[in-house]
Amino acid sequence: MIDPRTPATLLVVDDSATKRYLLVSWLSRAGFTVHEAETGGEALDRLLELEVDLVVLDVKLPDMNGFEVCERIKTDSRYGVLPVIHVSAHAVDVVDRAQGLNRGADAYLVEPIEPDELIATVQAVLRYYRARRRAELLAERMVKLAEATLAINSAPALPALLTAAAEGARAIFGVPVAVVAETSEGESLAATVVEDTSPVTVRRWAVSGPPVTVGSLVRSDEPADWDVIDWPVDETVVAVAAARLRVDRPPVYVAVPGRSQTPGFPVLRQLSQAVGAAVEAQRSYDDEHRVAVTLQRSLLQSRLPEVPGLNMGVLYEPAGAQTEVGGDFYELTEVGDQLLVAIGDVAGHSLHAATVMAEIRHAVRAYAIEGHSPGEVLELVNRFMRAVLPTESATVCLLTLDPATGRIRMASAGHLPPLVHADGKVRFLEPRGALLGITAPRRAEVEFVLPPGGTLILYTDGLIERRDADIDEGLQALAACAAEVEPDLNAFCRRLHTRLSGTGDQADDIAVVAVRRTL
Repeated sequence: MIDPRTPATLLVVDDSATKRYLLVSWLSRAGFTVHEAETGGEALDRLLELEVDLVVLDVKLPDMNGFEVCERIKTDSRYGVLPVIHVSAHAVDVVDRAQGLNRGADAYLVEPIEPDELIATVQAVLRYYRARRRAELLAERMVKLAEATLAINSAPALPALLTAAAEGARAIFGVPVAVVAETSEGESLAATVVEDTSPVTVRRWAVSGPPVTVGSLVRSDEPADWDVIDWPVDETVVAVAAARLRVDRPPVYVAVPGRSQTPGFPVLRQLSQAVGAAVEAQRSYDDEHRVAVTLQRSLLQSRLPEVPGLNMGVLYEPAGAQTEVGGDFYELTEVGDQLLVAIGDVAGHSLHAATVMAEIRHAVRAYAIEGHSPGEVLELVNRFMRAVLPTESATVCLLTLDPATGRIRMASAGHLPPLVHADGKVRFLEPRGALLGITAPRRAEVEFVLPPGGTLILYTDGLIERRDADIDEGLQALAACAAEVEPDLNAFCRRLHTRLSGTGDQADDIAVVAVRRTL
């Protein structure tokens, strides 16, 4: 790392032993580390072996002139960005000085050279180059910081977020890294990475040290305090950036070797703030998701009614772990001597959608218990929604089933068509009606008889809809998959889910209800 307090290393190139001795003496007394070369070829070779910050180069050399050597240094990437100061043992005209500067030299001194002038010129050129290197390094790191921030904010879960932060920090600083944060459950995780090709490791590890107030800071810790990672043996200081966004939230930490940092720690500090903001967003999401899932599962039936003459099976599968919960629901309740069956889907995916789902489900059950028919229940629920939930919408399929006769009365509010498997055949029913939440004509009822051995299947759109396929393809796939129905209806529902949804993360909740008449 570039540190202006570190003495610079110079290479003096001159074929005159006396002149070379004077230059080396003046520069050494000024605090520089100085190496020597007698010819241009020797100088080019030594520059590949040594870490040199500046070259003091004579114009007249026995094997090649200084202009050519300078041009080689400036155009060959093996030498990096290296400043060159020309010195000449005799007076030269303006054309020669211009040629030297045009071919890459940063300064041109002509004898007689005063020691103070030489030292001042070297210091001025070094200041410029060090400032330039710091600016270039900062610009490069800022670009990588932007890339790392994007990866951090795209991570689907905290372990992946910490992994992205560790990989990003390694790409920025090129050194071992440790990133530490707490989950919403209070478990402290550390993501560490050492070598350029090694994978990131995430494990439990807690930071010990002074408390961190709200805001951000960078402190210097002992490597032993961060034994979660093997630091380089010569590392004496670990730079630790801590960011805390809220007083009721724990801080996040990003730790790197101190030697990797520029004064003020601008990039390290910004990286820790980006990690802190992303972790806070992840924690907030996890809190809402956990509450929503708990609420949604608490609203689903844990036990189905036992109705003579009927077998029932259900499946509820929430969307992928990092997708907000939706408003899918089902209801199977005995109302008098009949079975009330409902399935629905509230628009949206959020804690709010889950609460709206609960209100609609309770309203459906309450109106049905009052003795209203399925079509009347949907009309009453629609009025309720337009009065209490005017911005919401939902689809519902609702029916009553008489176990003794198999008679079904069904009404639908924009829901997908139920499927009937009977006598070895599969067919879709077509109850029609507008979804709930809008002004629309009354939803008509459909009546039919489910024969003994027949199975009625209701489902939500997550089972059949895919972004890359038409919905008709999903309906056809469902009909083909339901051509056979297992004796165990729960197993049948699971097979439908496995066959139709695949093994990847699903984008929507799925609810399936199957009812078979056995009499």
